[in-house]
Amino acid sequence: MTVRDPTEMTVDTSETVPSDPPAAPRVAPPVAPPLGPGVSEELRVEIASQADLLQRVRAEVGKVIVGQTYMIDRLLMALIADGHVLIEGIPGLAKTTAIKTLSQAVETGFSRIQFTPDLLPADLLGTQIYRVDQHDFQVKQGPIFTNLLLADEINRAPAKVQSALLEAMQERQVTLGDETFDLPDPFLVLATQNPIEQEGTYPLPEAQVDRFMLKLRVDYPNREEEREIMRRMARRERPTVEAVVRPDDIRRARGVADSIYLDPKVEEYIVDLVFATREPAEVALERLEPLIEYGASPRATIFLAAAARVQALMSGRAYVTPQDVKTVGPDVLRHRVLVSYEAEARDLSSDDLIQEIMGTVDVP
Repeated sequence: MTVRDPTEMTVDTSETVPSDPPAAPRVAPPVAPPLGPGVSEELRVEIASQADLLQRVRAEVGKVIVGQTYMIDRLLMALIADGHVLIEGIPGLAKTTAIKTLSQAVETGFSRIQFTPDLLPADLLGTQIYRVDQHDFQVKQGPIFTNLLLADEINRAPAKVQSALLEAMQERQVTLGDETFDLPDPFLVLATQNPIEQEGTYPLPEAQVDRFMLKLRVDYPNREEEREIMRRMARRERPTVEAVVRPDDIRRARGVADSIYLDPKVEEYIVDLVFATREPAEVALERLEPLIEYGASPRATIFLAAAARVQALMSGRAYVTPQDVKTVGPDVLRHRVLVSYEAEARDLSSDDLIQEIMGTVDVP
């Protein structure tokens, strides 16, 4: 092989220069499809099908609810991720109406319980009734035996009633006497609470709060939405919501969500976020240590991964990005990061601390 002097070679940018081995021609890298590279055709079809299903549910709920897109999407996210939701907002923001309307769009069982100070655990779970003629006890199941349970104003019931939900929320079962009964699948607790009134309310036990996958904070509608609400409520006829989703559809959507790819780097990012709430100094946030009383529990890690997968599915992708984690992060973490008295004195909420942590932790 004859070796040429490099100084005698001229390069023409319009042609490929022969070499040994031959240089590969410059070709623009292929644009990856929105679902992600290496995605099977079957998964593409499933994700597209789920996107269409979610859109139909949004359309049905939109017949009644004006705006509140954030709340509706998070309720759908919890339905697919099999997690419970705590909704906080002042009265009149359609919290209860949104949950009732969603239950009508989903062909499943629905029960509503208005929590009051005199509510008893038996009113929620059920009880054993003695039958005199047969000399034995018969189990009378309570309203908790349903698919979607609306716990309205959950903070108005005492702790013993709120704690009655612990076994049901975590293990999807209820124990009455010496018998244990499985709850139907799907089973979701969708609870509301009013953050303004303190008289006649009871703080939720931390063990129960941690079992909620998401805590949503609902705000006022904008001017256009407020005008549309006024026009709709002026009509005597109320729109009819049709059931467009069955339990099998929900289980199928959960299977698709489980197939969403979660890269190890994104997994590390999730763990880094959770650990930063416990040890802020590890990410150069020493100033937050006196402001955080307790960091997030391991359930935060589990629910961040699950919610991020569903967020990717709802975005039409087969893989999770760090932005998906950031999108769902505040809703998963805000009720798990407990602020100290010093933070309260500075008028800092858990949302403020979470935003600072998410803005500091390195993104892969």
